[in-house]
Amino acid sequence: MMGFGYGNGYNMMGGWFGMMIIPIILIGVVIYVINNQGQKNNGKDIGFKDNFMDILNERFARGEINEEEYNTKKNIIKS
Repeated sequence: MMGFGYGNGYNMMGGWFGMMIIPIILIGVVIYVINNQGQKNNGKDIGFKDNFMDILNERFARGEINEEEYNTKKNIIKS
């Protein structure tokens, strides 16, 4: 009996297509997330220099280091 039920194979092909589209979407999402993480890390490198300068400025303002030490360390951070 060949009818419009499960016996003709069309529903099976649609099922396989549906099962394949989900992993493809998941792989795309994983690749997107990994690429965005890499871009965010590049921005963090610049933030570290700013953070070091903030700490250096605070130490100089509190009098923990003198002007000579401040200028020496500032040049090291900027290079």
